[in-house]
Amino acid sequence: MTTLGILHPGSMGAAVAAQARRSGAEVLWCPAGRSTSSKERAERYGLTPIRALSEMVERADIILSLCPPAAAEDVAQNVAACSYAGIYVDGNAVSPATMANISAIVQRSGATAVDGSVIGSPPSDSKSPRLYLSGPADALHPVAQLFEGSTVQARLLSGELGQASALKLSYSSYQKASRVLAAVAYALASDHGVEAELLDIAEGRTTSYLAETAYFPKVAARSWRWGPEMKEAAHALEEAGLPSDLADAAAAVMERWAGLKDTSPDLALVVQELHVSPKGEPT
Repeated sequence: MTTLGILHPGSMGAAVAAQARRSGAEVLWCPAGRSTSSKERAERYGLTPIRALSEMVERADIILSLCPPAAAEDVAQNVAACSYAGIYVDGNAVSPATMANISAIVQRSGATAVDGSVIGSPPSDSKSPRLYLSGPADALHPVAQLFEGSTVQARLLSGELGQASALKLSYSSYQKASRVLAAVAYALASDHGVEAELLDIAEGRTTSYLAETAYFPKVAARSWRWGPEMKEAAHALEEAGLPSDLADAAAAVMERWAGLKDTSPDLALVVQELHVSPKGEPT
């Protein structure tokens, strides 16, 4: 039986870990310093608690990091400091350059780095996200086998480390930035009392995010996590010699929603917060 360590059981991490467990793996997690919500999720999904990260390093064949992108390198440093020598999968929304740094960190302790990216909503009986993997071929297959028969679709990429990260940020830089742009456009129309007319125009275009106003509050509540992801997208675009202004701008917009972290705001509050700077001052 393969043993998987998950860092950490947030909404995505816990759901992905649960799918590995359903496929027969034992899944370890470390409660030290984690929130009550994380502990409740881990218990609900039947994850095995351990005393410390050092115990996970000793027992896990594979460690999967699913955390906010801004913390990805620190998490890798902590694992490497425990002399981990197994397979380390970074599944975070980081740039290829950041992934290269993470690979160098874990390789110093003897671990094999795998670049991963999850595209889609947290897995469930009705949702089936894709887990893209790139890196050393002999390390990819054991990771993919963790999810055989589950709702996580493991997809192996033939290239080197960085491909999975590049794919994630290529998708995110459009999908998430376009949601933000739609919210800003709606806010401008709302200021001038023409939001109904804007929606009437948008509803004639079935693929327009402008018609999906119910999604704006979800974006705002997740912006504490998506903002750093947009900054990583900007780094990736810069590395490729492409304009990064939109990704940087999206991150700046998301900073205005920082006070709505993990809440359930209504549309009016989300629009109002777009008019307030990160310092709480009206713009």
